[in-house]
Amino acid sequence: MRLVVARCQVDYAGRLTAHLPMATRVLMIKADGSVLVHSDGGSYKPLNWMSPPCSLAEETTEDGTLAWTVTSKTGDTLRILLEEILHDSTHDLGVDPGLQKDGVEKHLQELLAEHPATLADGLRLVQREFPTPIGPVDLLCRDADGHRVAVEIKRRGEIDGVEQLTRYLELLNRDPLLAPVRGIFAAQAIKPQARTLAEDRGITCAVVDYDALRGLDDPSERLF
Repeated sequence: MRLVVARCQVDYAGRLTAHLPMATRVLMIKADGSVLVHSDGGSYKPLNWMSPPCSLAEETTEDGTLAWTVTSKTGDTLRILLEEILHDSTHDLGVDPGLQKDGVEKHLQELLAEHPATLADGLRLVQREFPTPIGPVDLLCRDADGHRVAVEIKRRGEIDGVEQLTRYLELLNRDPLLAPVRGIFAAQAIKPQARTLAEDRGITCAVVDYDALRGLDDPSERLF
């Protein structure tokens, strides 16, 4: 991972446009190719970002300012003008062991793996923890038409979960043996912002009743 602290201006052009005026920010270039722009307050989420696959080109403008142009596979661009670099370092983080999920989320995944049709009629399990280069997909399924469906499961459905599933879908759909792959974002509760983002990206949202799922296996468990 490359970590840069710099006074910079950021302009995004794609389905919409966005502008961040000159200010000191943290820029992250991760090993998977993603580029993230963070501020030092207001939110733990990036102000802007570009998900992989994307390319980064460096150049110097006519007035001597360093410029990065990050381009996605769809042609969207993130243009970063670096007026002053305060810190620039590279770190090898090694292989991440992955998120250790709590008992409820793990059990929820197990229950949905046993009863995938509760998410969509005709859905059937292909594999749990389907591996990808950026981490395992919770469930890989097939729908009634035989198409593959990637399911990401959370206790609370937030934007980060939608972003995670989006990255999985981008990778899976590059594999001609799997594509087309659509996504289902499943959680006990889904925030409105996450639902809006998911629907904008063609991802289906499914609110899961944990107690009802437990009752499919043993009705007495619903008392605990």
